[in-house]
Amino acid sequence: MNKQNWKKKGLFFRPNQTFYWQNSHAAIPTSIKINKNIVRTYFNSRDKENKAYVGFFDWELDTKKVIFKASDPVLTPGEFGFFDDHGVQVTSLVRYGESIYMYYLGWNPGLKKPLFYTSIGLAISVDGGDSFTKFSNAPIMQRSEYDPWMVSGATVLKENDLWRMYYLSGQKMVFKNEEVISYYDIKYAESSDGIHWNRNGITCLELNKNETNISRLSILKEKKYKAWYPYKLKKNNGYRIGYAESNDGIKWNRFNGYVNLKTTQNNWDSDSLDKVEVIQGIDEKIMLYNGNKFGYDGIGMAILKE
Repeated sequence: MNKQNWKKKGLFFRPNQTFYWQNSHAAIPTSIKINKNIVRTYFNSRDKENKAYVGFFDWELDTKKVIFKASDPVLTPGEFGFFDDHGVQVTSLVRYGESIYMYYLGWNPGLKKPLFYTSIGLAISVDGGDSFTKFSNAPIMQRSEYDPWMVSGATVLKENDLWRMYYLSGQKMVFKNEEVISYYDIKYAESSDGIHWNRNGITCLELNKNETNISRLSILKEKKYKAWYPYKLKKNNGYRIGYAESNDGIKWNRFNGYVNLKTTQNNWDSDSLDKVEVIQGIDEKIMLYNGNKFGYDGIGMAILKE
């Protein structure tokens, strides 16, 4: 299998600090096509209190130019004490009839820093993605016997009457001296309505012995299911981009090292290649990704010609 030789195009979108909710970060790019040439990309920014909000911008596939930036967030943190009171972060979008389902993570900080807890929420748009209403003040998926620390980062596919979710399953956080190491892999759940989910501990992408984390999947279904994702090695604090394929969407073969995309010295992605999304373009694949500090500087772009 030949490597995917992605060509970097630099920072594509930066947070606008004139907006209170974009003090920093444009993280976890999550997109949906408005038409054949217009893409709407949702992202997560943080205010001065580090609370997270969801906003969006529109851009053209052919020119790669941003043509619209929303000045207000479409999703905001919940009330004090709710599962999303410290932030909401979009991770997946699904068209369902005339609606768009947005799956997002809501989070609360733990008592001991940097411990945090996340659950998965749902918001629904009935106006083409211009606004969203939370389905519930409670999460649609939270911790379980299979996910003792957290659930997060859901990627949802709808295939006929079957809804499939690939989500981050938090196993533990280890405090060792002054170092904190988190561990999470990718597990699988199914649903008949996109709201109520059944899970039995199926692991789709498990950690290798030298890894601590696998983060949100970006999946394209061609002849096979193809997934791109960030992963972190124990010896390296920064994420790198991995790749996997599956015939049935459950059993996956990983090909770390297949994505030929490297960090850039003394730049916004010098330490980490993080939250990634791959979009099918006209005659190419387009990768949106984050760099250092979980998308602090914004969203970068890379191109794979086909």
